Amino acid sequence: MSYAVVVLSGGLDSTVALWSELLTATIDLRLGPTIEERCARGVTAVTVDYGQRHRREISAARAVVECWQAEAAHRMSEGRRAITLDHVIVEAPSLGHVLSGSALTDQTIAVPHGHYTAPTMVDTIVPNRNMIISSIAAGIAVARKAERLVLGVHAGDHPIYPDCRPEFVQSLQHCIQVGTGTRLHVDAPFLTMTKDQIVRMGADMATPMNLTWSCYQGGNKHCGKCGTCVERREAFSLANVSDPTEYEE
Repeated sequence: MSYAVVVLSGGLDSTVALWSELLTATIDLRLGPTIEERCARGVTAVTVDYGQRHRREISAARAVVECWQAEAAHRMSEGRRAITLDHVIVEAPSLGHVLSGSALTDQTIAVPHGHYTAPTMVDTIVPNRNMIISSIAAGIAVARKAERLVLGVHAGDHPIYPDCRPEFVQSLQHCIQVGTGTRLHVDAPFLTMTKDQIVRMGADMATPMNLTWSCYQGGNKHCGKCGTCVERREAFSLANVSDPTEYEE
């Protein structure tokens, strides 16, 4: 196990990816002092405020981090080991003004309803978002001498989002290593997994999926109608896992 930086949006996928990283690292702490030294700085979660319409996901990311920190404190109070988790929130809300043309950054564009397979879902593409966020996280990873950058992109994103596809991750890996002169590895563990497989994995690890936020509308409750809400509902149903989400309808 190596020191990692995890991109945490506050959504379901990135939260399960983070939880998996934390649990694996905590298990590795038990294997001996050499591994413990390598994991001494724990895991860093990076959240980027890019002026997204659904800013509610940022507070969800905070809640997820606080949940682990409370769990780690409890473990240590009982004399057990737990990996430490640091949270970095990068404030760049002005990006939303220049990354126009997306329903996620432009209030004049309606968030489309329906399934992710609908043609209208292209309106939720934020130009080059994952490249921008991954580059920020990669810079933090290099500065902290991390060995891996973990992304929660998954197979269900491929049809809609160009920057979630395998060729993007492969190119990102090359770009980061050339641009930083390091061997920082880009790890996308869910790249070939479906959303319901991720939900099932999250349930098996007791991930606090109830704290996560998916809805693009960004209200007080999940709207239940936008593409990501429909996908979320479908994933819990297909995984045969009880959905803890409160929907408006």
